[in-house]
Amino acid sequence: MRTRILPLDAREADPRLVREIAAVLLEDGIVAYPTETFYGLGAAALSPKAVSNVYGLKKRDSGKPLPLMVSGLDMAREISASLPRVFWGLAAEFWPGPLTLVVKASLSLPGFLTGLGGSVAMRVPPAAWIRRLVDEIRQPLTATSANISGRNELSDPRDVEAQFSGRIALIVDGGPTPGGAPSTIVDLTSGSPRVLRVGVIAAEEILALPGD
Repeated sequence: MRTRILPLDAREADPRLVREIAAVLLEDGIVAYPTETFYGLGAAALSPKAVSNVYGLKKRDSGKPLPLMVSGLDMAREISASLPRVFWGLAAEFWPGPLTLVVKASLSLPGFLTGLGGSVAMRVPPAAWIRRLVDEIRQPLTATSANISGRNELSDPRDVEAQFSGRIALIVDGGPTPGGAPSTIVDLTSGSPRVLRVGVIAAEEILALPGD
């Protein structure tokens, strides 16, 4: 497989480039793309073939569902069975941003996207071009980090190319990403927030919200 490198200015992403990336995703291609933290591996989330390929590339345990990017609250509603009141407070405060929220998944979501308890992890990315991309493919985008499971996340597109060239369809080169901490993950499936992973957003900020 030949991996194409597509330079992209994340601040002023050309709509034509976004459509080009979407076309690759809709043909079950895997795309490495820059986020507000590290590079991610993107697949059209409703494609069993593409999602399976992401697991293979990362050597990820198939029992660990992939986190998803959604374009906004409408898509969040579509893929969830119910959204507790605390969800709305957290979404209003931290979305778009590096906060992944785990909620009960809609019964319409395929099993390869949900956890053992029927849950789904999602976030709204701050980059407008990624939100446009998700809208363009009309389904969530996988948001797992572009690395082999157990290894360090990658913030330099050259490292992404070294690891995945010849194995994925496209690398969207937006330059180095900030790196640092990953997104914070909060489980809302029991109603009250439970911080599963502390990242960019501190646990104290999550638990300090009124009504939490």
